[in-house]
Amino acid sequence: MKNTTLASWLDACRIYLHPRVMGMLALGFSAGLPLLLILGTLSFWLREAGIDRTTIGHLSWIGLAYGFKWLWSPLVDRMPLPILTKLLGRRRAWLLLSQITIVMALIGMACTDPLVNLTHMVFFALAVAFASATQDIALDAYRIEAVAIELQGAMAATYQAGYRLAMILSSAGVLWIAASLDTIPAGYDYRAWQIAYFVMAAFMGIGVLTTLIIQEPVVKISQLVVENEKRVEAMIARWNLNHRFAQLLLWFYGAVIAPFRDFIVRHSYNAFLILALIAVYRISDVVMGVMSNPFYVDMGYTKDEVATVSKVYGVLMTIAGAAVGGVLIMRIGIIKTLFIGAILSAVTNLLFVWLTVIGHSLPGLIFTISADNLSAGIASSAFIAYLSGLTHSAYSATQYALFSSVMLLLPKFIAGFSGQFVDAYGYAWFFLSTALLGLPVLILVWLVSRIDFRSSQ
Repeated sequence: MKNTTLASWLDACRIYLHPRVMGMLALGFSAGLPLLLILGTLSFWLREAGIDRTTIGHLSWIGLAYGFKWLWSPLVDRMPLPILTKLLGRRRAWLLLSQITIVMALIGMACTDPLVNLTHMVFFALAVAFASATQDIALDAYRIEAVAIELQGAMAATYQAGYRLAMILSSAGVLWIAASLDTIPAGYDYRAWQIAYFVMAAFMGIGVLTTLIIQEPVVKISQLVVENEKRVEAMIARWNLNHRFAQLLLWFYGAVIAPFRDFIVRHSYNAFLILALIAVYRISDVVMGVMSNPFYVDMGYTKDEVATVSKVYGVLMTIAGAAVGGVLIMRIGIIKTLFIGAILSAVTNLLFVWLTVIGHSLPGLIFTISADNLSAGIASSAFIAYLSGLTHSAYSATQYALFSSVMLLLPKFIAGFSGQFVDAYGYAWFFLSTALLGLPVLILVWLVSRIDFRSSQ
């Protein structure tokens, strides 16, 4: 019996050897590199430059670009790019355009000292955010279209692995470079940060090269798309519209209206319950994350300590958690793994309260970061697999962009006030509050688990 159980677990682990699953490592790296460069790592840079915590908290709203990407996702899903789409295909064309834009905007950030011109820094950071969100739209669609639903958990895990490896580079790598070049250890040296961001722009070349190598997924035209086109063509004939306007109406319905209509029709009133869960599932981690780097600075941790513990060891624990999450999904299902991830994400935030009590402690930081990031990896794998299962293959880019946007809007908005909350009540109450934010998530996961969910693909 034990040998049979062991063999079944080993079979579940073999999903990571699937070529498409392994290929997501490099694509996840490309997606993960820009995020912290405009959020966590940038907040460290700004704090060291003397920017106040309230301003840093407000600047985290730059991340809301990810929350509004559903607005332009229909364009990424359906609109061809001149020359690029013909050469590379629909998904790869948008990937390449967004990656080149990220490179240029990161160079702009590197050339800007926030202490001298914070406005320009915000402009370039916004450009990175919008281009990165566009890359996510195209990449999520590619991931969903590349494999069947039963492999989505493994795809999410390897995507997370590449994503988190890039986060090591964009956080710990930047801090190490800045620390090694810092000519003013006890102060602020802009030149060190500038070189670090130039290096990050160069590393985006991995994403560009990967996009040029991978093959465009082959997706058959869905019967649902054909039916939608017939429905609109009938309306056009009835209204006797001219050809050019009719073509525009046909495109608009297929790209914008049909994806949202499909989700509501498939899930009926349960669609709003599902959207509520999506809106709050990661709220504990997202709200807490904005103040984590300022917390490390204020607690007296050096750049080297934060880079080693939080940005390397912690990220490796996230990768391990993502792998565990992928296997759990294969063994016990997505919903149960979602519930486990939600519990762990809320509980581990309490460890940061403990860290504020004991003060500067490297062993305490290691334990806290390990537990928090392991739980985040499990939760992320389950959540990505859940969102992927909700999409219809005919509208993968638009629908996934909608879901991931809903996921970020409320948490990012609340996170913008995190600096003011810390200034008013302190770090301990802040971390306790982020843990309590996870309680409604457990209720929503339980309610969603009662839905007879069948996603037609």
